[in-house]
Amino acid sequence: MKKSIFISLFLIGITTSFAQTDDKAAVKQVVETFFEGFHKQDSVLMKSVLADDVVLQTTGRNKEGKTLFRDEKIEKLITSITSIPDSVTFQEKLTSWSIQVDRTMANAWVGYEFWLNGKFSHCGINSFQMVNFDGDWKIIYLIDTRGRAGCLEE
Repeated sequence: MKKSIFISLFLIGITTSFAQTDDKAAVKQVVETFFEGFHKQDSVLMKSVLADDVVLQTTGRNKEGKTLFRDEKIEKLITSITSIPDSVTFQEKLTSWSIQVDRTMANAWVGYEFWLNGKFSHCGINSFQMVNFDGDWKIIYLIDTRGRAGCLEE
């Protein structure tokens, strides 16, 4: 009896571990899809991983060192990205990942460097909050930091 309970608990643990690994991969794929749309300037692809109501915020420091914090509209971000002229090149290089998942909620903490016309612009963290809507992970909240200090290893 004890042996069958141990085996059952072991199998449940393995199943849960595989499910969480699958969820982490799915969450990472959502972020990668968002940035694929971002770089292709494809609003449909970007929107495919967004919930109906997304909160978008950014924070950083101004030249005097004071904290800046502002709300933005997700539609404004999408419009600004899709309207970048072909003469301008841009790339958001994703540099690090930390993904946590609990049931129907996930967070992806993603480091990045932003490059404009081949030159380094700034770096920071994108923090994506997601909810699993009946099998589909969707971004519900995105906040990022932006700055230049400590970005590139010298």
